[in-house]
Amino acid sequence: MPRNIEIKAKLPELDYYKYRAQEISGQNPQIINQEDIFFHCPEGRLKLRIFSSQKGELIFYKRPNYPNIRESYYLISATTEPLKLRELLTTAYGEKGIVRKTRNLYLVGRTRIHIDQVECLGNFIELEVILDEGEDSEAGRAEGIALMKEMGIETDHLVNEAYVDLLELS
Repeated sequence: MPRNIEIKAKLPELDYYKYRAQEISGQNPQIINQEDIFFHCPEGRLKLRIFSSQKGELIFYKRPNYPNIRESYYLISATTEPLKLRELLTTAYGEKGIVRKTRNLYLVGRTRIHIDQVECLGNFIELEVILDEGEDSEAGRAEGIALMKEMGIETDHLVNEAYVDLLELS
C-alpha cells in the first residue's frame, strides 16, 4: 500500500507561507478547489474528493492522530462519476462530514506542499513526503523535518486531527 509522511500545522499567517512555498518550489501553485465527503468507516478513513461533477477520487487512508510527523497508508481510485459514487457511498455507509477547501499545491522533489484555506476552520499547511515502496520511513521523516524548518513551521502549530475532526470539534 502506498505511504507518505505527513506534517500538518495551523498557519498564523497565509501570505508568508504561500511566498515561502513558491520560493522553495520555484513554481506557481496549482490551485485546486476540493470538496471532501467523509463516510463512516470502521478502519481508517474513507472520503470522496470531488473536483467537479465529472472528476473525483475515492481515497482510503489510515494514520495515527498525534501531533508530530506521522506515516500514512493510502489508496486512491479516480472516478468520472463522483456524484453517483457519493449517492452510493452515502446509502451504504452514511456521511460523517464534509470539508470544503481551496488548496494551493506546490511540489518540492517528492514532497507535496499543500496550503489549504479550509471553510469554517482557517488556514493550514500540510507537507506530504511520498515514500518509495519498502523504503524505511526515517528518510521521509528527515526530509519532512528539514522542509518544515525551511518553511518556518513552528512545532507548537502542529495539528493532530483531520479537518473533518476539527469541524466536529468546532
